[in-house]
Amino acid sequence: MTLNSIGLDTKKTKLIAGDLNHLLANFQIYYQNLRGIHWNIKGKRFFDLHVKFEELYTDANIKVDEIAERILTLGETPLHTFEEYSNEAIVPIGKNISQDEKAVQLIVASLSELLKIERQIIETSDDANDEGTNSMMSDFITEQEKTIWMMKAWLGESI
Repeated sequence: MTLNSIGLDTKKTKLIAGDLNHLLANFQIYYQNLRGIHWNIKGKRFFDLHVKFEELYTDANIKVDEIAERILTLGETPLHTFEEYSNEAIVPIGKNISQDEKAVQLIVASLSELLKIERQIIETSDDANDEGTNSMMSDFITEQEKTIWMMKAWLGESI
């Protein structure tokens, strides 16, 4: 086993970085979805949702940077082209969504997919004793679970 300068197995960190790149691509699509619904939202709830969607895309933008920096910390290169993001992403792509409920449903669907990826990353990073990645994923999961709960409550749905 070869350890890198932060004490992690280089073979395992390569796998983790690959998983993080998959998450990065999906976060980039989620971020762009949020920008789109922020710009295009219409209706009586415009003012509340416009602000909320801006809050969410600002947070997603920060997380994109954190994910990319973690990939670099593990010694790998983050994906950085739209082509790579499109090829990797599994989150739904929202196009021309201006109706409030459809916008919120898109957020819930996207976060549900991100949670699946993050939980898989925790399994891999736990096996590698990669506490840095574990901690990041745990924080993301906690926030996203709460956001899903709030969005589902807004929709009048149970978790």
